[in-house]
Amino acid sequence: MTVDAATQGEPFIRLNGIKKIFRSRRQEFLAVSDATFDVHEGDLVSLVGPSGCGKTTLLKIIAGLYTFEDGTMEVGGAGSDFDPARDVGMVFQQPLLLKWRRVLENVILPAEILGLPMRAARDRARDLLDMVGLAGHEQKYPYELSGGMQQRAAIARSLVHDPKLILMDEPFGALDALTRERMNLELLRIWEQSRKTILFVTHGIAEAVFLGTKVVVLTAGPARMADRIDIDLPQPRTLDMKTQEQFGAYTRRIYQLLGME
Repeated sequence: MTVDAATQGEPFIRLNGIKKIFRSRRQEFLAVSDATFDVHEGDLVSLVGPSGCGKTTLLKIIAGLYTFEDGTMEVGGAGSDFDPARDVGMVFQQPLLLKWRRVLENVILPAEILGLPMRAARDRARDLLDMVGLAGHEQKYPYELSGGMQQRAAIARSLVHDPKLILMDEPFGALDALTRERMNLELLRIWEQSRKTILFVTHGIAEAVFLGTKVVVLTAGPARMADRIDIDLPQPRTLDMKTQEQFGAYTRRIYQLLGME
């Protein structure tokens, strides 16, 4: 799906020296310092680093939810009309489905908020639920779905308004290990079909390598980029790749960057 970075042209996202400070009456907290990396259109980029290093803060800056004190950011490419409200889909650690709405009604919620045509939104929602393996579950309530199924619905919801960028903040962190492995494979399948640009935050080093076309390694807070690693593993990814020497070399490199080896 992806091509060599040299042939990709201008980055879809470009961060250069981003700095974010949170202020209260009594103190300042430097949350992000000198975050610098690029993301090309169609990439699935993993952001990995210790708890509290600023990964979620960076996602919120990219989504336009936070301002920043220093540095520059371009999203959508130079001169684009990128609108975070319209062009970003978000998936969180918890599915955050509204318990009083059926699955289909949860999925179309972004289209309702944006005032998109509802008939087309419902058709697209049904297609997306089919793509994520939830065909036939449209009229169920969230409590009738497993945790993994709820996250699939959340992924469908993030795609319903056809955004250019998907931001995922540890979406599988609350799942058991086996379900998490299945959801990794499911996400890769959805990514291949949707061809969206995805930023995926995780604490899991193996997960970051398995999913990413690139891995951005962030230091302990305040977040600073330690390295950006291109992951040269074939697509589609398979679980047996985790036993291969090349996979192990990538994970060892990240452990080293995080001071864990």
